[in-house]
Amino acid sequence: MSALVTSASHTTSSVPRPHIVYTTHVNVDGKEITVHRRYSEFAALQEALKDPYNLPPKRLLVTTFIPSAWADDTLIAERKAGLAEYLFDVLSTPKYKDRAVVQEFLSGRTAETEQKFDLEDSLPSTVTRNKALALASDPLDGKISAQAAMIYGAYYTSWTFVTPSSDNTINWGGSSNQDLLRRLVAGARSSGYGTRVVLSIGGWGGCYYFSQACSTAANRTKFANAIATAVNTYNLDGVDFDWEFPNYAGPGQPYSAADSANLLSLFKLMRISLGPCKIISAAVSHVPWLGSNGQPLKDVSAYAAELDYVNIMQVLTPLMLGNLCGTSKQPQASAQGALAAWTAAKFPASQLLLGLALYGYVSKSSKTVLTGSSMPSQEMVLLHKIEEKDDNGKASIVAFLNGAHANDTIDGEPPKPEPVHEAARTAGGPLDEPVKALATLTGYWGKQIAFKDIVASGALVKKSDGNYGQAGGFTMGWDNCSNTPYLFNTAQTTVVTYDDTWSLTDKAKFAKSSGMAGCFTWSLDQDDGMTLQNAIRKGLGK
Repeated sequence: MSALVTSASHTTSSVPRPHIVYTTHVNVDGKEITVHRRYSEFAALQEALKDPYNLPPKRLLVTTFIPSAWADDTLIAERKAGLAEYLFDVLSTPKYKDRAVVQEFLSGRTAETEQKFDLEDSLPSTVTRNKALALASDPLDGKISAQAAMIYGAYYTSWTFVTPSSDNTINWGGSSNQDLLRRLVAGARSSGYGTRVVLSIGGWGGCYYFSQACSTAANRTKFANAIATAVNTYNLDGVDFDWEFPNYAGPGQPYSAADSANLLSLFKLMRISLGPCKIISAAVSHVPWLGSNGQPLKDVSAYAAELDYVNIMQVLTPLMLGNLCGTSKQPQASAQGALAAWTAAKFPASQLLLGLALYGYVSKSSKTVLTGSSMPSQEMVLLHKIEEKDDNGKASIVAFLNGAHANDTIDGEPPKPEPVHEAARTAGGPLDEPVKALATLTGYWGKQIAFKDIVASGALVKKSDGNYGQAGGFTMGWDNCSNTPYLFNTAQTTVVTYDDTWSLTDKAKFAKSSGMAGCFTWSLDQDDGMTLQNAIRKGLGK
C-alpha cells in the first residue's frame, strides 16, 4: 500500500459567493486521481472520520481581528500544503484509506442536499470585518446563504480615466492620477473594512484603442502585461474593463466584428496573468456584448468563467425598476430587463452587479407628468438604436443609449397606481435648512446633472430624516410606472429626472431579492455627501 499526494493548484468560483477550490493530485496504489475540493469539505471528511490528523487551522477569528491578515496568497499557500499533508496521512492509514466516505471524497461525489457556503471557503478579502464578526456569532454555525454578503461598489474617479493607448499599453493621463490611486489604496488598506480597489480602464470617450489592443495575440499580450504590471505596482485587487462597446462605434471609436471574441481572449489572458484571486470585472450594457452578426450574444457562459462580475451600467437615468405599467417603449432597458437578458444568456445572477447612476437629466419641457416610457427626447440620444430580430423576423429595440432618461411626458393626468412613496415623502420631517431662493436649471437643458448639483441649485432640500423635498420653485412628482421621482417647473419649462433615496433603496432591494451580487454606482463625487450611497447600502442589508 502506498500513497503519493501533491497539491498542484487552486482556482476560484463565484457561486454561491467567491470561494477557493483546491486541486490535489493523488496516486493510491498506482491509480492517479485528481480531487477538487473546498476547505470545508476537507473539514467535513475529518469530522466523519474522527481521525487524529491536523488540518490547516481555521482563520475566521484571526483575520477578523487582524485586518492585515486578510492576505489571500498567504492563506492559500498555507492551506494547499496543509491539505495535501492531511490527505496523505489519511490515505497512508489502512484504518481510514478504504472507508466509504474517503472513496466518495476522492470520487468527487458529495452527499450535500442543498448548496451552502462556508465562510472558511471564502476569499478572505471578499468578506468585511463587520460581516465576519456577524457571521462568527451566527447560530447557523458559519453557514450563510448566497445573499448574506452583498457587494457594494462605486467608481471613484478624477474623470481622467486610465485608457488603452496607441502602443497597446495604458495611458494614465498624468502623474496626479497615480498619486490619487496611491492615496486611495493606502486609505482602503488601513480602513479595516476589507475595501478592495480595482483599476477601471476605458470609460465613455476612453475606448478608442480598445479594439486595436485586443485585435491580435501580440497586442493582447502587451496590453495584458501592462495591466498586470499596474495591478502589482499599485497593490490593486484587480481590474475592471469599461469598453463602451465592443463591435459598436460608441463615441466614434474604431470597432470590429471580432471585438467580443477578442475581448474573451483578453479575459482569459488576464486570468492567467493575474491569477485566480484578483478581481476581473467588466462594465456592460443592459444586454450582452454584440457578436460578429451585430446582435447580442446568446451564450456568455465562457465570459462568466473568467470574470468575477459584470457591472450593468443602466443606460436610463433614472433607472426603471421594470415595465411596471406596461407602457414602456423599451422594457429591456430596466433593472428587470437587464437581469433577464444576462441570465438568459447564461451569465449567473450571482455575478451581476446592478449599476445605479447618481446623476439625472434636465429637459426643456412644460409637461408635469411622466409616462413611464423612459424614452429619451431627441436631444438626449448620444447613441443610435440597435434593432434585433427574432426567428419570425420581428424587430425589437435593444438600444445602447448613453444619456437616455424618462422624460417622455404627456398632458393631463392618465390613470395610474397610487403613489408608492408619497406618504413617506410628505411625512419625512422638516427641511434641514430654510428654502432657498428660486432655483434655475435652464442652463442644464439637454445635459446631465449630478445629484449634488440638483441639491446645490436649491431645487431639492434635504429633510431631517435624510430624504429630500422640493424647493426653489420646483414641484416634486413621482412616476409609478418607472418608480422614480422627478421635478418640474412650468414657468421655466424645465423637467428634471433623477433617482433619490427612495428609488435607489428600492432598486438595491430588487438586486438583493433577485439573487444578484449587489450594486455599484457611478460615481462617488456626484452624491450629496454619502446620502445616496448609504441608502443603497441599506437596501442591500449592509
